[in-house]
Amino acid sequence: MKFHMIPGGPKPVAPFSHAVETDGFVFVTGQMPDRPETPGVLPDGIVAQTHAVMANLKIVLAGLGLGLEHIVMSRIYLTRFKEDYAAMNETYRGYFPDGRLPARTCVGVTGLAYDALIEIDLVCRRPD
Repeated sequence: MKFHMIPGGPKPVAPFSHAVETDGFVFVTGQMPDRPETPGVLPDGIVAQTHAVMANLKIVLAGLGLGLEHIVMSRIYLTRFKEDYAAMNETYRGYFPDGRLPARTCVGVTGLAYDALIEIDLVCRRPD
């Protein structure tokens, strides 16, 4: 097993690795919508926060030599599910080509670190 901390990656809000890798699978810790250059500062609204989370995930993936095309499954956590679900879906959908959407779970939660509106974690697979 390999435990990864990505130089220049998002600052962890708790004691965890950016990703853990085992048997070709890479489990990427849920990312928040604050940016590496401004830890703890969140953009306004679900669209901006979704873009920020995806940018952070791309930083972590790039540090592992992976990209969005290696995502097998994503899990999305929303604090305002009914209010933000449609706009988040539209924003998230723009990151993937037609016919190449990862499996996904999306749940409403009562709270996230920094009072964020969204968090996304990933399961990826390295190419054979």
